Amino acid sequence: MRGLDDGFHWCLSYVTGMADFKKLDVWQKARELTVATIKSCEDMSGGTASLVRTQLVRSIMSVPANIAEGSAKQSDREFARFVRIALGSATESENHLIIACDLDFLGQETFSTLEQDVQDVRKMLTGLAKRLTSDAASRLTVRSRSGGIR
Repeated sequence: MRGLDDGFHWCLSYVTGMADFKKLDVWQKARELTVATIKSCEDMSGGTASLVRTQLVRSIMSVPANIAEGSAKQSDREFARFVRIALGSATESENHLIIACDLDFLGQETFSTLEQDVQDVRKMLTGLAKRLTSDAASRLTVRSRSGGIR
């Protein structure tokens, strides 16, 4: 994946209001993580393993889904809210990964790889949320100075 600098690959389509979530580095990384996590869960079955698998799959699928949904919103502020929801889901997923490893449902190597990837996604989401919040605040300040919104 490309750099983890601020977690967001700005593209002209977003700036012009025609967001394409598939061009966001963080969505691409979250999608890859989701696929890898689901594949890693295939051998979990029965009893407690099924419960952990279900919770993990639901939470990890929520990450790219919320990024995609948020990208279609009309403002950076709304998008940032969905990014924060995705961040919460990524954190929840990390918790479920730890528990799955503690219960020996995931091997240590698989766990370490997935945990590092989820931490990378969390960093990217944090950067994106900051960027969206900062950009929204900048536009509000500019409009306020020009006699617009106060």
